Parts: sequence; structure tokens; C-alpha cells
Amino acid sequence: MAQDVLGFLLDILFQLFGIALILRAWTFAIRLHPFNPWSQALFKVTDWLVVPLRRIVPVSGRFDWPSILSCWIAALLYLWLSWLVAMGGLTPGTELLGPMLLASLLTSIKWLFNVIVWVTLIQAVLSWINPLSPIMPVLYTLTAPLLNPIRRWLPRTGGLDFSPLVLLILAQVAMMVVNHLAYASLGA
Repeated sequence: MAQDVLGFLLDILFQLFGIALILRAWTFAIRLHPFNPWSQALFKVTDWLVVPLRRIVPVSGRFDWPSILSCWIAALLYLWLSWLVAMGGLTPGTELLGPMLLASLLTSIKWLFNVIVWVTLIQAVLSWINPLSPIMPVLYTLTAPLLNPIRRWLPRTGGLDFSPLVLLILAQVAMMVVNHLAYASLGA
């Protein structure tokens, strides 16, 4: 029972932190203004890990490598702690180091697709309920690079936009594939 609760808490804590790191890298890539309140919140939550890494790993172009590396490190720590909880304190052997490095990369990618699902879903629901919500411009800026190519590909359907639905389906399928690859890399 306690093992399940601890595993659940680890899962929630690391997923939320990983999502914050992904959103930080994403907002950097789309050049969301750094003084935006949402950006400021992401900075406050993630600065303790990203800023020291920024001294070692440079930012290049549209890629915030320190945030991406931080997400990978968080995923690696998450997998290691999950292993400890599941095995009752037994540490994984060195033969699992390579598979854990790959699984942590795949876990980070799964978190990315999870972010895509939630941001798209929140934007779609808010567009029906409250299209003038203060967060809508941020959500639109985040999702436009993903939805616009789908909108160009889909046939015009009048006032209905099916691109969020297509993106949600594609992201869910991608999460299933990445999740399967992550488990397979660990031999599970």
C-alpha cells in the first residue's frame, strides 16, 4: 500500500516537473515573451536546475538545451527512484544503465506528447467555453506550429476545426508507441 502511494506521488511530482521543463523549452522555441506571467511561473519552478546547466550547456538557435537536458535528467532520476520503490530499495545494476538512459529519453518524449495532448485539449475546450480567456493567446501561440500544418492538410469544413482532434489522436498514438519502446528498452 505505502509502495503504491509513494510510486503514485513520484509519478505525479516528476511528470509535473518534466512538463514544466518541456513547456520552458517550448516557450523558448516559439519565442514567448519572457516577461509573460506564464513564462515567469515556469522560470521560478525550473530555474534551480536549468540555470546551473546553462553555464555548461549553451542555448543554440531555437533549442533551449539546458531545459531539454534537465528534462532528461529528471526522467532518469524518476526511473531510478521508481525502480527503488518497486524493488524495495534494491538499486539497479550497472547492466541497466544503458537501457535506463534510453528509457529516460523515451520518458521525456512521452512527457512531451502528454504536454501536447493537454495544451491542445485545454485550448479546444476554452475555445468553446471562454475564447477570450487571458491564457488563450499563450495556448494559441503554443499550438499554432502544430495545428497549422494539419489545418492545411484537412479539407475545409465550414466553421468546425478538426485539427485539434487530429493532433490529439496523433499525440496519443505517439505516446503509446513511445511508452511501448520505453518498456521494451528496460526489458519489461
